[in-house]
Amino acid sequence: MTKENSVPQLDFSEKYDAAHAKYYFDKHENEFWRRLSNWRDHQIARKALCLAGNPKSVLDTPCGTGRFWDVLAEDPQRIIHASDYSQDMINAGLTYRPPEIAQRIQSFQASAFNLPVPDNFVECVFCIRFVHHLAKAEERLTLLKEFHRVATDSVILSLWVDGNYKAWVRDRREQRRERHQYQNRLVIPRAVIEAEFAQCGFEIVDRLDFIKYYHMWRTYVLRKIPAK
Repeated sequence: MTKENSVPQLDFSEKYDAAHAKYYFDKHENEFWRRLSNWRDHQIARKALCLAGNPKSVLDTPCGTGRFWDVLAEDPQRIIHASDYSQDMINAGLTYRPPEIAQRIQSFQASAFNLPVPDNFVECVFCIRFVHHLAKAEERLTLLKEFHRVATDSVILSLWVDGNYKAWVRDRREQRRERHQYQNRLVIPRAVIEAEFAQCGFEIVDRLDFIKYYHMWRTYVLRKIPAK
């Protein structure tokens, strides 16, 4: 298991109190474009789970307020675990999601970098909209190695990648404004992240783009490379 003193500490993690958790839950439900984006994210998640072999046990981490629990619960036989650094985020999901979904969730508070579960805990680790917060290679490698330890078969994760119009626009905008030492969200070059996948013992099953050649969001379906 990951050593406690090696767990990355992310500056934004402490902001997710009860009030922010409720805001986070509501923001994907209230605006037309966010609802449309949420629909597309769910569509991609559904396809990713299919490509991963429709795993019968999944760990959603960091789960936030459970935005994808309804998709994970579409398989009535699936065991769904969920963890987040913020217990307030978990509580918001368990409170505001439909009870028939919330009661399926086995939740626990934890950092995704150091999960208090045994090796090979679930078939699949499901990690959506988190990796684009990780600016340092050592943070991403720590996360990927922990996922490799916890999953028996596959990992589904999403992040911002380059090679599309939105990433090009963002890069031009960043060049025009003052650089900050800490960036909360960033585009990770595809070649970099895919090399990190291989370094941590994964092969790519498929790449699912939110809108190909236009949008930065890409979801990867990864499979553990069998030990030789």
